[in-house]
Amino acid sequence: MKTAAHGKSAANRATGWKVVPSLGRSSLASRVLSSLLIALVALVCNGQAAASRTASDARASTPEPALPAILKIFETYEVVGIQAAHAQKDVDDFILSLIRDPRFPETVNDIVVECGNVRYQPILDRYIAGEDVAFTEVQHVWRDTTQAMCGESGFFEQLYPLVRAINQHLPAARRLRVVAADPPIDWAKVQTAKDITPFFDRDGSIASVMESEVLSKHRKALMLFGIFHLLHRSGPGPGDAVTIYEHRYPGKTFVISTLGYYSTNGESLTDFHAGLGAWPSLLRTKNSRLGSLSLGAFLPTPVTTDSDCNVVDAVTGKSSKTVAGLLDAFLYLGPQDLQLSEAIPADIALDHAYRSEWLRRLKVSGLPGPSTNEAVDAEVIAGAADPILVTPRNPDAKELYPMIKQACLLRKHAAPNTAP
Repeated sequence: MKTAAHGKSAANRATGWKVVPSLGRSSLASRVLSSLLIALVALVCNGQAAASRTASDARASTPEPALPAILKIFETYEVVGIQAAHAQKDVDDFILSLIRDPRFPETVNDIVVECGNVRYQPILDRYIAGEDVAFTEVQHVWRDTTQAMCGESGFFEQLYPLVRAINQHLPAARRLRVVAADPPIDWAKVQTAKDITPFFDRDGSIASVMESEVLSKHRKALMLFGIFHLLHRSGPGPGDAVTIYEHRYPGKTFVISTLGYYSTNGESLTDFHAGLGAWPSLLRTKNSRLGSLSLGAFLPTPVTTDSDCNVVDAVTGKSSKTVAGLLDAFLYLGPQDLQLSEAIPADIALDHAYRSEWLRRLKVSGLPGPSTNEAVDAEVIAGAADPILVTPRNPDAKELYPMIKQACLLRKHAAPNTAP
């Protein structure tokens, strides 16, 4: 669900909903929710590339070992954004390895996360610093966001305790901080879909947090978000999160994506194999063959709504925009058709009280999915038989159009009353 930012009127950002089909699957609930990453889309004008990077651009077509390459990128950029926590186990495992590297806390100050409710930042700071905070208390940080997929994420169940453990071995000046960026929704006060509308502008919230907590303080940060929050010169109205803050802080962010569904139907990956032949590896998009392709070659095409809330194709007429203008590198993690999906952690699967609340939120949000804990149990069990990640290729989303239009109309009606 593409939700909204706290602190600016949703009406100022409303150009329509965007639906992006799933980038992975664990349970059916996870697949449906990921496929309903609802975002606003309208491609906007671009900024400039930093002239100082001309030399590195010339080497962009050669794949590099990913982990040391990313650490080195922080020497030039203040922010590195990687898509994370969307049921992609291989990606999430790589990120955890990156964070565990002893060089990481020597290089990076902050980890800014999509699955983190900003209203719980004080609790999160205390927990990450090693103070006596119960795990059940800090779980509200990622379980109580606007995004249902965060509430079943095994990645975040491990990320927060991992960073806390790393900090226990570091001096205070080098300790990592985890920064929440999702709007401050209070689910105890949400009874209808209209109650969610003040929190629709998630990209605005993310951009605001990045500016106030990271960029204005010249700190180094790893951003962990869905890829459609991270693209350059893209997104709704004023843009997605990175596009928004790049108006004030251009040239500070390096964006990394997976290959999506590319090569699952036999498309060539010689770009990686010829130069390195191993993984994980990183290939910069500039001056590369893959970078010259369109975004649709890798990721499902989003749909959006016009000013009257009619659902339209967001990419029509924009096919000339290449991937190299939207993101900076691809992360290759091995054969594309053998990527693994992330299973729901046992502590979530067994927590029926929380899952009942999760199902209530799903229903209030108007999203399809299981309606009972028994249905979730069945999905968890069935998912164990087929752990392979599936990224669908532009599925027909027309059955979702009525829901998208209704949500757009609801937002337009409520927006004038949602400014803080």
